[in-house]
Amino acid sequence: MSILSTIVKVATKAPSIEDYDSYLFIGPHPDDIEIGAGATAAKLTANGKKVTFLICLDGRYGDEFLEGKSAEEVALIRREESIASAKVLGVNDVRFLDLCDGGFYKKKDLSKGIAKVIGDVKPDVVFSPDFWVSSECHIDHVNVGRIVSYIVEIAPYKGIMKRLGASNYNVKSLALYMTARPNQFVNTRGFFKRQHDALFNCHISQFPSGTTDADSLNLYLNLRSKIYGIRRFTTDCEAFRVLERTHMHCLPEASKF
Repeated sequence: MSILSTIVKVATKAPSIEDYDSYLFIGPHPDDIEIGAGATAAKLTANGKKVTFLICLDGRYGDEFLEGKSAEEVALIRREESIASAKVLGVNDVRFLDLCDGGFYKKKDLSKGIAKVIGDVKPDVVFSPDFWVSSECHIDHVNVGRIVSYIVEIAPYKGIMKRLGASNYNVKSLALYMTARPNQFVNTRGFFKRQHDALFNCHISQFPSGTTDADSLNLYLNLRSKIYGIRRFTTDCEAFRVLERTHMHCLPEASKF
C-alpha cells in the first residue's frame, strides 16, 4: 500500500458497522444472506438493532433437489424457507422483489426495486454481495452487487431517487459480504449455531441433510468462521469489505483497503 493510500485509509476510516441502528441485508437469492452474513444478522437482532432482509430474485431455478416441482412451486418453497430462516436469525421484516432467477429480468426493474426498499427502510448500513470478486461468475450476484453499490451511492439525491420511484436517504456505509478483501470483522461468537440452523434446518430444498452440497457448505462455513476468528483472537468471526460515503466516489485509493 502506498504512502498516500495509507494516509487516506487512516483519515477516512469507516466506523464499526455494529455502531449503527438500522440495517438492510440484500441477497440475490434465498439463502445468500444467511451464507454471507447470517451470524452477523443474528448478532445485530440480538442486540436490539433494526434488521430487514430483501431478497431480489425468486430462486425458481434452484430445483436440483426438487424433482417434479414446477418453477412456480420451487419459488414458493424458497420464499417460505427464507421467511422461516430469517425468523431463526431474529428477523421478521423480510421483503421480496420476486424477479425471475437466472438473469431473466430487466436491470431497470432491479434498480427500482432496490431503490424503493432503501427509501422505505432508511438503513444506516446496507449489506450486499461483493461484485468486485474476480472469481464471481453468477450473473445474479454480479448484477445485484453492482446495482446495490450504485443505489447506495446515489441514494441521498432526491432527484435521482425520484426518477427510480423511491425516496432519498443518506446511507452511511456499504458492507460487502462474500468478499476476498475484508477490512472489517464482526465477532460472531455465540451466533454461529443460529446461522447454521437457519441454513440447514430451513433451506432444506437447497441443502438436504447428508448431501455433498450441505456437507461442503457446512465445512466451509465452519472453517471460514474459525479462521477469521483466529485473526481477531476469538472463536468465530464474519468479514466484510466496508465502504463509507467518502470511499465511494473520486477516491481511487479506497480500492486498496
